[in-house]
Amino acid sequence: MPVKYVFVTGGVVSGLGKGITAASLGRLLKARGYRVTMQKFDPYINIDPGTMNPTQHGEVFVTDDGTETDLDLGHYERFIDESLDKNSNVTTGKVYWSVLQKERRGYYGGGTVQVIPHITNEIKSRFYRNTSDDEMHIAIIEIGGTVGDIESQPFLEAIRQFRHEVGAENAILLHVTLIPYLKASQEMKTKPTQASVRELQGLGLYADVIVCRSEYPLDDHLKDKIALFCNVPKERVLSNLDVEYLYEAPLALEKENLAGVVCECLKLENRKPDLSDWEHMIEKLRAPVRSVTIALVGKYTSLHDAYISVAEALKHGGIANSSEVHIRWVASESVTEETVEDILKDVDGVLVPGGFGDRGIEGMICAIRYAREHDIPFLGICLGMQMAIVEYARNAAGLKGAHSIELDPETPYPVIALMPDQEGVENIGGTLRLGSYECILAQDSEAYRLYGTEHIKERHRHRYEVNNEYRSVLTENGMKLSGLSPDGRIVEMCELPGKRFFIGTQAHPELKSRPNRPHPLFAGLIRAAAENTRTAQPKPV
Repeated sequence: MPVKYVFVTGGVVSGLGKGITAASLGRLLKARGYRVTMQKFDPYINIDPGTMNPTQHGEVFVTDDGTETDLDLGHYERFIDESLDKNSNVTTGKVYWSVLQKERRGYYGGGTVQVIPHITNEIKSRFYRNTSDDEMHIAIIEIGGTVGDIESQPFLEAIRQFRHEVGAENAILLHVTLIPYLKASQEMKTKPTQASVRELQGLGLYADVIVCRSEYPLDDHLKDKIALFCNVPKERVLSNLDVEYLYEAPLALEKENLAGVVCECLKLENRKPDLSDWEHMIEKLRAPVRSVTIALVGKYTSLHDAYISVAEALKHGGIANSSEVHIRWVASESVTEETVEDILKDVDGVLVPGGFGDRGIEGMICAIRYAREHDIPFLGICLGMQMAIVEYARNAAGLKGAHSIELDPETPYPVIALMPDQEGVENIGGTLRLGSYECILAQDSEAYRLYGTEHIKERHRHRYEVNNEYRSVLTENGMKLSGLSPDGRIVEMCELPGKRFFIGTQAHPELKSRPNRPHPLFAGLIRAAAENTRTAQPKPV
């Protein structure tokens, strides 16, 4: 059975929410019983975002197969609840890298390598999906950036060629655009949308569906105007308003009949959707019975996208516990022995996320010590777990000056060391321990109780690990190494028995959390925070 394709482009300005629109469409089509996969094409020349500063590009989302991808893939996975892979994120860098490697091998027979047809053919080859079953598959493909960007032109040309090859009924274009509201004249303006669609038309592309982002609903007059000037039927001009909660977007777009319009364009049956599970989740999200405050102590707190999966996973844990989660974004550089009491005295939980480099590290350690000594529920992720090990070694095991050799090569007690298979690795990109790895949990551990199973798999992105030479001194002083790799070589999780909640994980559990299926560690953290009678309060009616 042929695959159907939905290309999602954006116009006027970036940041309109193409990714959320695409992900919402995926949820709605999946609710109709269709098999859905998603893909993001990014026009930047980096091979992947793995070497980018999080303050520029946000978090790096890691898939099960170890691919470092754009943060939009996190939204995709959270909305459609499918694990994506290396084929799901394609960059200009990957495309050119592949073409240049082929050229070096003589693949093009001595011909002149050009943007058309060689680059566009490479892009098109990554559009195609092969299926061997009888189910209808729908591939939703988002193109990063905005129409008119010079970097995006090869992707748009590839879409034009691709639609010609597979037929208009098998590949449609959904264009997300802006309808600005001018406060001075109290009017909504369609000109930017008209200009964006005209730009598309100049490239030989025609929008099948226009999704309009606006502050206010579109009336029939505006829809008629957009339909007339953009050559689309009025019923295919849809409004996409801001919603109070991110996960309400699929339900709002269902009311706009987005999936129904897409099915019509693709000549597919518009089946009755089953959104009961999603609606139940939204009901719980809207009606919390208490509120909790979690301090997220990190290095990149000025840009929340740097920890977007962590923030969303905390919200998922809140849904599971009927709790509204307030995140206190704490720059780790601001935490000192003098300031920690004021910063953390009224929080219900502390989370220290992943990161690289030595900036703000002592602030993380200070926050972890405060959480441990005051029995505040704590979760450490990747670097957060490593710093929990460092803090405990220094202040509970008597190893003064203990540290990670990444951050202090001269430390007398390198409790965090370079992984053996990372010795001699010089390249930065794609050389970490990446992807899904198995972990065996101790059956007498809090982690086992939370997961409900001994064998788990979590995604990783790190180069350093707990130094095995210090395992015994840590355990002798009360720390439990509750999760190990199957061969026993790598410490994957640690915890402190007797605390309300004190767990560190070398993995990134936030990457697998879903709004309607919260990750056990985040659900456990929020449960412990809600029971933290120091500060947690019932939500005001």
